[in-house]
Amino acid sequence: MPQLTNLRREIKSLADPERAKHSLRFFRTGPGEYGEGDKFLGLTVPQCRQLVRKYKDLSLSDITELLHSEYHEERLIALLLLVHNFSKDSQKIYDLYLKSTKYINNWDLVDLTAPRIVGEYLLDKPVDILFKLAKSKSLWERRIAILATFAFIYKGEPKPTLKIAEMLLHDKEDLIHKAVGWMLREVGKRCGQKPLTDFLNQHYKSMPRTMLRYSIERFPEKTRKEYLLRC
Repeated sequence: MPQLTNLRREIKSLADPERAKHSLRFFRTGPGEYGEGDKFLGLTVPQCRQLVRKYKDLSLSDITELLHSEYHEERLIALLLLVHNFSKDSQKIYDLYLKSTKYINNWDLVDLTAPRIVGEYLLDKPVDILFKLAKSKSLWERRIAILATFAFIYKGEPKPTLKIAEMLLHDKEDLIHKAVGWMLREVGKRCGQKPLTDFLNQHYKSMPRTMLRYSIERFPEKTRKEYLLRC
């Protein structure tokens, strides 16, 4: 506990009220917005990462307490500590992550950690949990599902991404459209163009415009225009 107390003291010392105000707008914390009610202290990501390096030996129980914080940056630090310590106890950290999804409640928290924890853990295991998450009512659990597949893309395996992308084709949330389009683009970049073009040729007419735009960003301009004009 003294370590956690010291960490929180350092976090508070780095607080920047002006940056915190900007974060409230940037992360859409207003009524009805996706980050509604979140609170910020105004730390930068590099500052958070520096604290992670300094407190890398924080106990799992202390990390869990930090993850339950009302402050976004404290939750981010907790999650980055889980990533840092993942190789030491992957099962416990994976289980804790999935039990704590209500605290992983903004796109940066998901994007910086889901591939490194959920994705890495599942590389040699069945991925049924991703299908379950993709059907969740929680925007963030659905984003975890598609972002976790980044770990498979890095290994040259596009199938989990393509399956989850298909499940999320008709999602109503723009943050899901962007995430799916991003992962599809990475499939084309890291797994070859054929899996991506096969998927697009089957689904481009029903894909949300944002998802399609993100997925074809690396295509030649002529090809991009052809896909967009066909819709």
